[in-house]
Amino acid sequence: MRITFLGTGTSTGVPEIGCKCEVCTSSDPRDSRLRTSALVEDGDTTLLIDCGPDFRVQMLRADVKKIDALLMTHKHYDHLVGIDDLRPYTRDKELPIYADRETEMQIRSFFPYCFGRVKYPGVANIRICPVDYKSSFRINETEITPLRVFHGMFPITAYRLGNLAYITDMSYIEPGELEKLKGVEVLVINALRFSKPHKTHQTVLEALPIIDYIKPKAAYITHMMHHIGLHAKIEKCLPSNVHLAYDGLVVEV
Repeated sequence: MRITFLGTGTSTGVPEIGCKCEVCTSSDPRDSRLRTSALVEDGDTTLLIDCGPDFRVQMLRADVKKIDALLMTHKHYDHLVGIDDLRPYTRDKELPIYADRETEMQIRSFFPYCFGRVKYPGVANIRICPVDYKSSFRINETEITPLRVFHGMFPITAYRLGNLAYITDMSYIEPGELEKLKGVEVLVINALRFSKPHKTHQTVLEALPIIDYIKPKAAYITHMMHHIGLHAKIEKCLPSNVHLAYDGLVVEV
């Protein structure tokens, strides 16, 4: 299994429009971040996690030939608005999208023409598969366990895929759900910035105790804003098994 980080930035991306800070003007390509998304490949199975406004560019950059399913974390614009661009991947087959009820309702609201009795020719051929936090499911040979985490006050979905776990936009995880992460070798977890608290996202300083509790072989931080600091500087401040992810990074699990 391997994960490719298609995007590691927050909702505004990095550089942020109009900003001239040292991160937004950095020449280090690791400081340039598209909206957060990832690709997980397990044998012949290719899974997309989230589908935001940079989806088309991300697919062209990574030269992705097929997608077997889309795993949605939540309903926010920067995670689902790229669904219309799934069309090239659904010309010959229906694409399942796994999502909780809130996210399903948002998808149907944004893209009603994909669900009508008579569909406009060429629309994305998609099907919503409800996610149950109490039940694992399989896509081909890949076992997937959804976890409920909190993005501020409302629950969103994280995923464990074998020895890989992927969490984004989280501010809190309940102890029972945290236990489901025990034993993962690679943990992807969000941190908006280094230390200044945020109402709906955790910081690096809040993510580190979770990483220490789970004790993965490696942890990668994603969904970062420009206030995270320069990649080269922050990487040196982290424990040896913790890294800032960056767009295009490929990690073997």
